[in-house]
Amino acid sequence: MSPTLPPRVLILGSTGFLGRWLALELLTQGVPVAAAVRGVGAAAWLRRWLRDHGADSAELTTVPADLTRPVLGLSPADDARLGEVRDVYNLAARYRFGLTRAEAEPVNLYGALNVLQWAAGRPMLRRMVHVSGYRTGNDPQPRYPLDQPAVEALYRGLDGYLASKRLADAAVRVTAPGLGVPLTTVNPASVIGHSRTGEAGQHIGLAEMVRHLHTGRLALLPSSKRTFVPVVTVDHLARFLAAVPEFDREPVQVHTVLDPSTPFLPDLIGMLAAHLDVRPPRATVPPALVRRLPRVLTGSAPKSFAFLSEEQYDTASAERLAATVGLTHPPVLPALQRWATRLVADGFGVA
Repeated sequence: MSPTLPPRVLILGSTGFLGRWLALELLTQGVPVAAAVRGVGAAAWLRRWLRDHGADSAELTTVPADLTRPVLGLSPADDARLGEVRDVYNLAARYRFGLTRAEAEPVNLYGALNVLQWAAGRPMLRRMVHVSGYRTGNDPQPRYPLDQPAVEALYRGLDGYLASKRLADAAVRVTAPGLGVPLTTVNPASVIGHSRTGEAGQHIGLAEMVRHLHTGRLALLPSSKRTFVPVVTVDHLARFLAAVPEFDREPVQVHTVLDPSTPFLPDLIGMLAAHLDVRPPRATVPPALVRRLPRVLTGSAPKSFAFLSEEQYDTASAERLAATVGLTHPPVLPALQRWATRLVADGFGVA
């Protein structure tokens, strides 16, 4: 059965962890949604997941797409079906620590620019929303393109995923005004599971640390006393993203979304160790030292520890938006506990 209304929103990355929760939120609000997918199997999986979570997928349109290609690889017919799209969400990314530049850039950088170019051609465009990460997008005067030595230095110092996302964030912020595209970049913290069910879908970063904790492989915690790895629940972030196009009016707006009540990392891990009834780490070791150790000793790629920092983040704009729409973070400690329980129950996504 075809949707009764043409889609008003396009989500790229719709079958990813955050993308499917955003689709659920918008459909629940009665917004007709188009989901870009990689094939028939992905479309069927998404519809089934949405139904299992209580959504009526009757107003969901699925279109095969490939954001590494011009016009997102859309057929002329599918491109025409999206003629009334007002809001474009780019949540698509290759997300894995250890990515090479060649693996990361086609989707994370050039794909983001393809989405921006496509959005510029939408006759009814209201806003494009590009999702980065909380350690991305902090430069008030982004530069793009960079010269080759600067790009190579970036990839030498950072994991391929993070480097490509930093380049993409700068690229879309620099390019959007010239194309006349109203743009919001959203930089979320470590996204954990649903605040009530703990349901997860992302198993690297902080989740990998919880896995090491649960399996007794986190004898030493790479952290200082003030290492801050903020979190945000996936349902809070989905509601925040859904509100962005109604709220933002600036030509380019940047939001960092995190729960400021997240404990410092040693306290967070200690709390989860008690909750899971496992031995906590014996001591902490400076993250800078861990990054110099070989993978055989740490169990993780050295550059994957780039998310460990004492840095604090400016969340003022996100807090204003949340206050305007009546959105508050759920209590962080119960959310973390439910997430950890669900990670264990799901085998940390190994299946």
